[in-house]
Amino acid sequence: MIFLPDKLSRYVKAIAESGLSIYDTIEVGHPILWVPTLELQEILSLRMRGTYLRGLPLRTRSKVIKQRICQALGYPVPSTFKKTRPRFPGQCFDTYAQKSNNLQIWNEELEANRRYVLLRVSPHDQIISVRVVTGADLALLDTTGTLTQKYQARLIRGQEAAELVTSIDTNRLAGLIRSDCKDPPAGLSPIVYPCIDYLKPISLIFACLQTLVGTKFNIKGHDQERNRGAALHRLICQKLGYSIYQDDGRFPDIRNQLLEIKLQTSPTIDLGLVSPDSTDPLDIPQLAHQQIRHCDVRYALFYAVSDARTIRLTNFYLTTGEEFFRRFPQFQGRVLNKKLQIPLPSGFFAG
Repeated sequence: MIFLPDKLSRYVKAIAESGLSIYDTIEVGHPILWVPTLELQEILSLRMRGTYLRGLPLRTRSKVIKQRICQALGYPVPSTFKKTRPRFPGQCFDTYAQKSNNLQIWNEELEANRRYVLLRVSPHDQIISVRVVTGADLALLDTTGTLTQKYQARLIRGQEAAELVTSIDTNRLAGLIRSDCKDPPAGLSPIVYPCIDYLKPISLIFACLQTLVGTKFNIKGHDQERNRGAALHRLICQKLGYSIYQDDGRFPDIRNQLLEIKLQTSPTIDLGLVSPDSTDPLDIPQLAHQQIRHCDVRYALFYAVSDARTIRLTNFYLTTGEEFFRRFPQFQGRVLNKKLQIPLPSGFFAG
């Protein structure tokens, strides 16, 4: 079995010593038994890559993959695998072996908080790469129209150019934030898990970011939507005191501050599979023994006007997920698809 660094082996050791099976429920964010998505991807990447599946019938191949995953995570291998949804209930994930970039999910919707372990299989039937994403992440990749956004809201511009929708965080988060919070130290990534020492209150985030209203920047490259989003993320990181910029496309955008960013050039706010006011747990380690929920996340919305080359920020709104729909009315509607086909981007498994 491949050697794991200490930050990963602690999870595998704890699971092995717990005596739990893959069917035993673990609280999301449990400090030693719940494997967060990023760490789950690292463990499975290290331990599953190189696995040969050559000559195995499809059903046998699926069983072998599940057996290897159990071993990789420290779980006992069951004599038979139950037909549960998801297949690994304890860590809330399903597995898909992909020889092509066409991901097919049959007879069920994407679940926002479920993890999807996607294994890239080479033409020679060897696992060469592993990605772990949530249903919310997958929803953002759909370009076919087979997947409909579950949640949308309307941005109604008010009279103020900058608006703090709620001046205090949710009760759960406010109880964790220190009045003497520090600025992020040099080199701290904005996408690492939040730390109480550096977690700013929503009022301070508003004070830092409201000065961006009126900012104008150029848009370069062929993928203008992605580039202007990256430009805004970079500016926000700087305003919040980060010396470096990083964005891995996961929710929330600036994980260290529990801050999600929306750049709007139209009134329709696309929210994907996650409702901002959801009380479901967020897939991050607990803070001071408290599990952060989706509704505790802060949402920074910037409205902008643009032409072919530039974009100018005209309005800024900051709210908690809990209060999101109080300010931005929710659209109604939901679609159930019997079969979902999601084309994975060409560089997906390299990410």
